[in-house]
Amino acid sequence: MPTPPPLVIFGAVEGIVDEAVLRCLLVHAHLTAGSVYGKNGKTFLRRNLDRYNEAARHFPWVVLVDLNHDAACAPDLRVSWLPNPARRMCFRVAVREIEAWLLADRESLACFLGVALSKVPHNPESLEDPKRTMIDLARCSRRREIREDMIPRPGSGRNVGPAYTSRIIEFVTDPHLSWKPDVAAKYADSLNRCLRSLARFVES
Repeated sequence: MPTPPPLVIFGAVEGIVDEAVLRCLLVHAHLTAGSVYGKNGKTFLRRNLDRYNEAARHFPWVVLVDLNHDAACAPDLRVSWLPNPARRMCFRVAVREIEAWLLADRESLACFLGVALSKVPHNPESLEDPKRTMIDLARCSRRREIREDMIPRPGSGRNVGPAYTSRIIEFVTDPHLSWKPDVAAKYADSLNRCLRSLARFVES
């Protein structure tokens, strides 16, 4: 019996860090990533959501967005943004930011950043600002290059360091010290729900 072709999933995200995370999750779920759209901020993503949802009437799609402070909870945001999702649409919300999902794999992150495991919080989805927590952890790093890349420079007016994004993507994709979605899902419920939704694509 011939092997069925791989299931290709299209995606849309806020930025390139989210794209790296989404592609990692699709690999973890034994799915094949197609084109990933958006990557130009939350406003752009929401403005184009109807188009993505229309496409999901014909092909499987995953849209990943941060909760931030846009709604009280993930279900409220989903109803507000996409009250009538298409059958092949998987719309998932990271509580409160994608960094919370990365913080949830405490051991891998502590090793990557060069910080003590005890400094990495146990309940990342309860954090008000997971990205700020990530930067504060970088301040404690034993590795000078991590501090220089991830911490915003005085007077820069930036919230993150000059290579924050590339370092986070490195953590997600590095084959030796990479982020482990299955571990992180034990401590981040919104990630666990996302993985279960992706598994349903495989089952269907």
